[in-house]
Amino acid sequence: MPPKIETTSFSSSSSSPSSSPTQNLDLINNLLSLLLLSILSIKSFLGRWQILHSKLLSLKSSLSELSDSPHWSENLLLQNLLPNLLSTLRRVESLSSQCSNLSSYNGGKLLMQSDLDIVTATLSKQLDDLELLLKSGVLRQSNAIVLSQPGPGSAKEDFGFYIRDLFTRLQIGGIEFKKKALESLIQLLREDEKAAVLVSKEGNVGYLIHLLDLHSQPFVREQAVLAVSMLASASDQSKMVVFEGGGLGPLLRIIESGSSVLKEKAAMAVEALTADHDNAWAISAYNGVSVLVEACCSGSHPTVTHAVGAIKNVSMIEDIRFALAEEGAIPILVQLLNSGTVATQEKAANCIAILTNSGEYFRALILQEKGLLRLLQLLQESSSSETLEHVLRAIFGLSSSSETVERILSSSTPFILQLCELIKHGNVILQQLSASLLSNLSISDGNKRAISSCMAALVKLMENSKLDGLQEVATNALVSLLSVRSNRKEFVRDEKSVMRLVQMLDLKNESITKKFPLMVVAGILDGGSRGCRRRLLDAGAYGHVQKLVDMEVFGAKKVMQRLSGSRLKSIFSRTWRE
Repeated sequence: MPPKIETTSFSSSSSSPSSSPTQNLDLINNLLSLLLLSILSIKSFLGRWQILHSKLLSLKSSLSELSDSPHWSENLLLQNLLPNLLSTLRRVESLSSQCSNLSSYNGGKLLMQSDLDIVTATLSKQLDDLELLLKSGVLRQSNAIVLSQPGPGSAKEDFGFYIRDLFTRLQIGGIEFKKKALESLIQLLREDEKAAVLVSKEGNVGYLIHLLDLHSQPFVREQAVLAVSMLASASDQSKMVVFEGGGLGPLLRIIESGSSVLKEKAAMAVEALTADHDNAWAISAYNGVSVLVEACCSGSHPTVTHAVGAIKNVSMIEDIRFALAEEGAIPILVQLLNSGTVATQEKAANCIAILTNSGEYFRALILQEKGLLRLLQLLQESSSSETLEHVLRAIFGLSSSSETVERILSSSTPFILQLCELIKHGNVILQQLSASLLSNLSISDGNKRAISSCMAALVKLMENSKLDGLQEVATNALVSLLSVRSNRKEFVRDEKSVMRLVQMLDLKNESITKKFPLMVVAGILDGGSRGCRRRLLDAGAYGHVQKLVDMEVFGAKKVMQRLSGSRLKSIFSRTWRE
């Protein structure tokens, strides 16, 4: 039977606030040795004391490793950890004494069990902190006592050590340590765009996410939200680590009930996380749709912008699209087309465009909320190419399945004129979308004459072979405009456009399918104007069309007949005059 150890004389010695780390470590080691022996003689609550004994053995091993670290006494984190650990061991000593003398113990069994569980949990946490400190490697570096960010061009190893040091202080240190560690972490993420990848690899992002929910200090929580948001937005790797670390749920809870500042940062992170299709589906697991919809109604401008962006991301998933409709997202999105910030309008228009191309159910809801009128208004007011692109896609989606919408658009002169301007001056995507709409509408002759100035731009678009479908829609739009006589005459007066058209007929020009320029030539010749035929012949169209006839290109023979008729009449006319 192990001898009973008398520990009362030792417990009277204490650690003063001015005790050095070395003195505290000596006190801990002495008390630990005594406890490891005294616990063996305890006969009550054996299961709980066996667990405590096991943890004390682990502590002894960790303390041995600590004393072997060359710079352990310089680390500021130990100034709190060692005294706290000594206090816990004294509590173990007290409980050990009570359990060894149950005859003099006045408390109940349940109270003792509770006390043992509490001290075991406290010891486990402190042991985890000590092991974290040892594994980080900071105790083997003489500069571990100073948070010094590596300069530009520093080795990855230096950055890795710095990040591990930051997270060690964040996890083990008190409030001031946490604040300084978070400030340094945010500074690193701001100053070095590559830092997020290293942080996600070397740091404990899961603990950072833990601070979003459980920490009571507002400043620490706010800084943690900002750090998580920056990691979620920085790179695919860091975004994945945040998502896999369970970041989406806490971020949504912050959007739901946090302060205005926290909501903005959390919404930015959620938007970034849901940009990955593999992550977006998870939004429904946290009641995220209703949270985002509510944020669009009551949040600040930045919160609304990011919430709409997240809604746009998740609207790519069919099941979530229906959830959006059920939660009332569509009326809000339609309203934001004309009332939000520029960024909000762009994201709302993008989401509306996705929904209009997702089925008749969504198109009907959008039209019911007067979405077409708001889209037309935004088309006139916006100067953002991205916003205009989404607006045109949405309008195209609405017009493709509704005769009513098609009639409204066909009779809207401001809309037709806007399409003309976009064809002439927009980027190639806007040009293609505008040409597509133009070719699908039943426009009056008066409006066709009003937008004749875009015909030259349509000819140029016909030459563009890089964008799939562009040549076809440009051709169809141009043929539609050429159905008006005055437009045909105007076209052939434009020598550059005529030459471009003829060059497209050349077999050496392999960048365009020949049926498209043939369609335009046929459109010019449909009116039977001798002047139009003459200009095409003078530009050299006859020889190119003849070669296309020889190759049996569809439509070439019909065009050749019209050109030939004009050419024979011209020959007879010259012969008669002679």
